[in-house]
Amino acid sequence: MNHNVKNICCIGAGYVGGPTMTMMASKCPHISFKVVDINQERIESWNDENLLKLPIFEPGLKELVAKTRNKNLFFSTNVKEAIEISDIIFISVNTPTKKRGLGAGKSSDLKWVEACAREVGKFSKGHTIVVEKSTLPVRTAEVIQKILNSEASDAKNEKSFRVLSNPEFLAEGTAINDLENPDRVLIGGEDKSAMRLLSQIYENWVPKEKILLTNIWSSELAKLTSNAFLAQRISSINSISAICEATGADIREVSRAIGKDSRIGSKFLDSGPGFGGSCFKKDILNLVYLAEYFGLKEVAKFWEEVVNINNWHQKRIAKIVVQKLFGTISEKKIIILGFAFKANTNDTRESAAIKICKDLLEEGAELVIHDPKVNPLQIEIDLKVKQFSDIKNESIDYPKNNLGNWKFSKNLNIFDNAHAVLVLTEWEDYKNIKWDHVAKKMKKPAWVFDARSIVNEDLIKKSGMNMWSLGDGSSKNDIRDF
Repeated sequence: MNHNVKNICCIGAGYVGGPTMTMMASKCPHISFKVVDINQERIESWNDENLLKLPIFEPGLKELVAKTRNKNLFFSTNVKEAIEISDIIFISVNTPTKKRGLGAGKSSDLKWVEACAREVGKFSKGHTIVVEKSTLPVRTAEVIQKILNSEASDAKNEKSFRVLSNPEFLAEGTAINDLENPDRVLIGGEDKSAMRLLSQIYENWVPKEKILLTNIWSSELAKLTSNAFLAQRISSINSISAICEATGADIREVSRAIGKDSRIGSKFLDSGPGFGGSCFKKDILNLVYLAEYFGLKEVAKFWEEVVNINNWHQKRIAKIVVQKLFGTISEKKIIILGFAFKANTNDTRESAAIKICKDLLEEGAELVIHDPKVNPLQIEIDLKVKQFSDIKNESIDYPKNNLGNWKFSKNLNIFDNAHAVLVLTEWEDYKNIKWDHVAKKMKKPAWVFDARSIVNEDLIKKSGMNMWSLGDGSSKNDIRDF
């Protein structure tokens, strides 16, 4: 084991940087880890004394932070100091899709990555290994290396840098287990000694055979491609769910049948309201931009259609709700169960719930939204519509572009006089709802729209409510008489 590395820094205290450094600190007690961010509020949340305000919810994360924080794991806004003392620096900052300019709507905005590279070049001392942890377009490492080299030149060769690619392969909701028991760790680079040094860090808990060494471009492209393939499976199974509904087939039976094929496997074959999260859409669009840049129009069109089918799928769910409720949902109370893009996370980025709720609001619905982990202020930001009963955020000036309104509920005592319930996130709480009691509170004919195939169908049938389940073409999607 190599003990030359004493200090590691991660720039970016978000969904990747925070949990990754926490896991590393727990497995490498001989190394000091500093997670730095210019967002004071975020760092204060990580340093919350009682661990009740951590900015990220992940099962098992709080326990690991309690074990390592202020021992060999530190959260700080002092970026300069952390860079100065670090042997290895991870860059784990946001790389959103560009909203304007060249490549707008597809390519990544690398302004934060460039800013980090310049900070590292300015404040680092001696030899430093810089590791790309953010999901980045292919050949970004080349840009980072040029920036760092220019700083080294200005410092009269007192500094030297090696850039590696070490993409994350975390699934939100299972991130801690993914970090502790990864399918693989990918390290891309040109400098073998730097690659071995990073590999030795991971070897403290990851079997060596799971650590793959590649050239740096392959590593960057592998990350984009992995997410694109996973998103493609989700779009594929959701497109088949529409066929199931039209033909009388059941998407769960179809998924189980094809998942038994060893060439295909069963993962990512559960139908749902569409893929979300911080990576899938962004990474596919990056792949589209890359293909277009190199003149591969057919390749670009292929991957772009994965995003298009996802958008269509989300749109059709809202349309089905309107159709089933006699063609209008104006002033009708609709319960939204779940706003996070998946269970066991408080992340709403690219959540299908955003698009679906916006469409329902445009139709004039009165939404009551419940989610056990999502902050209602985040919902307000995502919907760009103020909560109906909220008077705390008058400084946020959102355009009034909807006919309906929404409010948030901390509990599930929300079904009185509701016309419909729409399940959008597969939280465990929603699997245990007593639908026979709920049915007595709702307006008839009452509907349950299950976009996650998790509710107790037998209870709903016995209660006399109507039910629509994604990808289910059986008769239970028909209206019942009252």
